[in-house]
Amino acid sequence: MKLRDLVGKIDFSLVQGDLNIEISDIFYDSRKCIKNSVFICLKGYYADGHNFIASALAKGASAVVISDNVQVDESITVIRVKDTREALAFMSAEFFGNPASQLKTVAITGTKGKTTVSCMIRTVLQKAGIKTGVIGTLGVIIDEKVIKTVNTTPESYEIQRFLRQMVDRGCKCAVMEASSLGLKWHRMDGFTFDDGVFTNFSMDHIGGNEHENMQEYLGCKALLFRKCKLGIINIDDENYRDILKDHTCDVETYGFSHDADIIAFNEKLISQSGYVGIHFETAGKENLNVNVDIPGKFSIYNALAAISVCRHFDVSENAITSGLNEVKVKGRIESVPVPGNYTLLIDYAHNALSMENILTTIREYRPNRLITLFGAGGNRPKVRRYEMGEVSGKLSDLSVVTADNSRNEDVMDIISDIEVGLRKTRGKFIVIPDRREAIKYCLSIAKDNDIIVLAGKGHEDYQEINGQRIHFDEREIVADILKELSEAR
Repeated sequence: MKLRDLVGKIDFSLVQGDLNIEISDIFYDSRKCIKNSVFICLKGYYADGHNFIASALAKGASAVVISDNVQVDESITVIRVKDTREALAFMSAEFFGNPASQLKTVAITGTKGKTTVSCMIRTVLQKAGIKTGVIGTLGVIIDEKVIKTVNTTPESYEIQRFLRQMVDRGCKCAVMEASSLGLKWHRMDGFTFDDGVFTNFSMDHIGGNEHENMQEYLGCKALLFRKCKLGIINIDDENYRDILKDHTCDVETYGFSHDADIIAFNEKLISQSGYVGIHFETAGKENLNVNVDIPGKFSIYNALAAISVCRHFDVSENAITSGLNEVKVKGRIESVPVPGNYTLLIDYAHNALSMENILTTIREYRPNRLITLFGAGGNRPKVRRYEMGEVSGKLSDLSVVTADNSRNEDVMDIISDIEVGLRKTRGKFIVIPDRREAIKYCLSIAKDNDIIVLAGKGHEDYQEINGQRIHFDEREIVADILKELSEAR
């Protein structure tokens, strides 16, 4: 592809060189450049791509895209833009043939619920025969293959590459989690989404290398509604008007409010062995009876978001209701089959707030006992451990304290910190440092109508200990232990 074609949709100035040169690929990591590639100089918190131009040229790059003044050999084509991240997004879309134009695209933003809503949408659409790919926290899902990614919202080049793969494999829809940082850093530029979804907004991602304050955090999420054709909004969230500030899209709403386009009502808890979920009905633009095998009122909001998206596809009511009843979200209050009359859940909750949310939700189902297994991450603030211990001590009938990702810390030091919080409560607890043995203990003592929560790992399939990642998938561990216990009987 000629460089001239790659930059056709961006504002730029040609500093030197020829726009008619052939470009083999696009790179923003100088170490990966190849002959006749273009190197785009991104600025990050820790590194500035402008400092690695020499490395890119040594690898064979024949053009560079810059935002700062640089001195480059006159044989190299140099293009100046205002924002190199924005340029990367538009150039990547052109390089991969604008795959979003061949897909129905949905983006979901919000502090919580993005992963669950994306899985709900995919499950419903697939049930209706609409092949759907997903990009998000769980990785990139195409067919049944999962490609692991580092960020919830990958860099724009990777997004365009994955969209092209989806098109080539016959997908008709792509669903993406739109993180605030992904929106801030133009990772989702280069095309217009068909649907943008807002789930909710609360304190998160403030400080450090993320957002300066809540206002900036909210403002970044609001960017989505200037990048989509239809905005689907949780009208019950007090920030919904701010999310729609300066929006350029049509708007539909969902919630319990009677002003919503899709209204939820008549919610009821469902508690059966192995099924801890919720029932509700909808009115307005859709009239449905829905059961969701994920507990908590927030599951209604997530399901409403999915319904609001899926109704714009050619799907039956049965596909929507059966899809929502069957959906499983890896590591998000995920139920795991067990032979006894109790319930086992795996969840990603790894701080005090997320633990409090899930444990408070589970207590509403009035279990015989709520048993919570958890640890805490090493090389992280100690206050998190105190807070997690205190939350579990207050809300669990029994806390089983064990290892998580201890990283470079001694697991017993981490557990001692957790005990500080636990001892502020009257909650019973037991310490079993080996996580597999801790899980085995929970399964061996389970009684009828108990609910056991394995907290902290969620979708992760590893433990990080002493700088090494060791394979550790709790679903596999549970299956192995259940087999052991069965054979022992």
